[in-house]
Amino acid sequence: MKVQRLILVAVFFYLACTELVNGQPRKDCQTRCGNVTIEYPFGTSQGCYYADDPSFNLTCNDKEKLFFRNNIEVINISHSGELRVMTNTSYACYDSQGNSNGSRYYTYRLGSLSLSHKNKFNVVGCNAVALLSTFGPQNYSTGCLSACNFPPVANGDCNGAGCCRTDVSDPYDSYSFQTRSSRLQNMTSVYDFNPCTYAFLAENGTFHFDALEDLKNLRNVNEFPLVLDWSIGNQTCEQVGNRSICGMFNSTCFNSTRGTGYNCKCLEGFEGNPYLSNEHGCQDINECTTNSTIHKHNCSDPSTCRDKVGGFDCKCQSGYRLDTTTMKCKHKDFGWATILLGTTIGFLSILLIISCVQQRMKHRKAAELRQKFFEQNGGGMLVQRLSGPGTSNANVKIFTEEGMKTSTNGYDKSRILGQGGQGTVYKGILPDNSIVAIKKARLGDNSQVEQFINEVLVLSQINHRNVVKLLGCCLETEVPLLVYEFINSGTLFDHLHGSLFAVEIAGTLAYLHSSASIPIIHRDVKTANILLDENLTAKVADFGASRLIPMDKEQLTTMVQGTIGYLDPEYYHTGLLNEKSDVYSFGVVVMELLTGQKALCFERPQQSKHLVNYISSAMKENRLHEVIDAKIINENSWKEINEAVRVAMECTRVTGEERPLMTEVAAKLEGLRVTKAKHQWSDQYPGDETENLVGVGVLSAQGDTSSTGYDSIKNVASMQVAAGR
Repeated sequence: MKVQRLILVAVFFYLACTELVNGQPRKDCQTRCGNVTIEYPFGTSQGCYYADDPSFNLTCNDKEKLFFRNNIEVINISHSGELRVMTNTSYACYDSQGNSNGSRYYTYRLGSLSLSHKNKFNVVGCNAVALLSTFGPQNYSTGCLSACNFPPVANGDCNGAGCCRTDVSDPYDSYSFQTRSSRLQNMTSVYDFNPCTYAFLAENGTFHFDALEDLKNLRNVNEFPLVLDWSIGNQTCEQVGNRSICGMFNSTCFNSTRGTGYNCKCLEGFEGNPYLSNEHGCQDINECTTNSTIHKHNCSDPSTCRDKVGGFDCKCQSGYRLDTTTMKCKHKDFGWATILLGTTIGFLSILLIISCVQQRMKHRKAAELRQKFFEQNGGGMLVQRLSGPGTSNANVKIFTEEGMKTSTNGYDKSRILGQGGQGTVYKGILPDNSIVAIKKARLGDNSQVEQFINEVLVLSQINHRNVVKLLGCCLETEVPLLVYEFINSGTLFDHLHGSLFAVEIAGTLAYLHSSASIPIIHRDVKTANILLDENLTAKVADFGASRLIPMDKEQLTTMVQGTIGYLDPEYYHTGLLNEKSDVYSFGVVVMELLTGQKALCFERPQQSKHLVNYISSAMKENRLHEVIDAKIINENSWKEINEAVRVAMECTRVTGEERPLMTEVAAKLEGLRVTKAKHQWSDQYPGDETENLVGVGVLSAQGDTSSTGYDSIKNVASMQVAAGR
């Protein structure tokens, strides 16, 4: 007999241990405290609450009131992860002289729970200011100010006059919170109708401001309901797997909206405590008889409702069928002709309605999409900036999407002028038959969209004959479009020698640095970004990387951007951008004009791959005549060539402080041009009166370039474009 008893005790002990391992509470746990139902994972004694988190341990006092952490009264527990509690109102009172006449504030510790987004911070009082402070890994404070000198309208909104209300910032990071209230100094005029100020947290919709009653004495209502969020542990459902404490049957795990831990819920068609596996867990509901509004059946005739595990069916008696539209039982002999007629009429009616509204919906959708792209592409900011003070090109035209599509023949491939690092350039023909160049950024490249907007803002500051003119833009497309004047003679890279190129470029850069309303640094000066019109006049292009320099700054710290071979080494190493960066790039351009060679060539010796090193080495070894292009050398030009080389070498000094200003460079080159005219170079090359300062003739570039023309895109349709930049 004793052996049997020992075995029985062992079995009970095993079952008890199994329950604890599975996270289930004891069977003798307290389930009510006053009017509040206590449900697992909360409990009031050891073995009745979720043991891994003491925050789930509640206290039921001798007055049948349930408390969380001993000082917060609990009024409701929700399985979905909410705990409703009551918290006190902080207040500060003053006498008729404005002196403090008693105050109280409260600090509540939340353990592993946190404030819900369903709460609002409220302040009541005239000329009252209050602070909500939350404490956790990072501390936050939220304030609210209520101002008034006389009683506001009774039962008014909580809009800042007598009452202020605001959201709770970052509630999930808080371990505890505190509310305080006070009054602005020397505010005694409100004493008669508002002797105290109040601050408290309350669940949305539970506090309705009554000016006459609440300003006089809100302490009559010293508690307000508050929502706390709770979850199990700090792992997601995927991380915890089958180790969750959700009931074994008819329940499922879902990740908490707090961003940490998980909660449990019953499956559709079941009700109960999803954290339990016993008879109090998720049980099947008879939707055909239940009064629940959540799980009620939708059968039109209750007699057709048939309950099943996890749901219900609507089944008719023999000889009847269920109409799934009305959920009513009808005779099976319902005529097929009637069904066909009704279906046909309904179908035709739908077609008629669709045909009436389709066009309007199409237009509305297209308009909404165009507006979305306009805002997405910075249209509002761009219009504001272009209409602001200081813009010399504020009449930039805003083109429509339809106009751009028509002018490029639907962006036909035959209209492509070139492609490069920032997108594609098309030849466009406007309604007045004028020819333009339309630049379109690459789809999905947000950084290029930013550079397009930057280029519009930069070009709006420029009005110069040697800068490619921006005619307008279109922001109604997924990527913005820029419209430029059409330049039809290629780039300076294609004609390394031409009429006054160096002088024109130098003068343009000097204008950008010194004469524009806001100084502009181009940041990507190279032969491929200088276009030539039909008169071989140089036009500086590609301002996508350019930067405006405020008058009170000499340089900017930016992410390094430019083209290898032309990039200022000091800017490359420091990230400090100033006008001397353009001076260095221009010096390399002058060297290209003098030598007819590319800025960076890997076919040259190791120490001379860069054109600057190549010329520097030639000067040191007294063989400059070997690197200067033979087509520009004659006995009368060598002095000017040497001077031009010296200017280029000064521009490409390693340290920016040692380089001349662009205005000084422009003046020196203009002086050389005048000297050349005095030497009558035109005698040697009759009929070509405007050749550049270092010679005449036209040389074709050997090889290709990584990016050309408008926005580094060459405007010659037949060219082979190299990828990358």
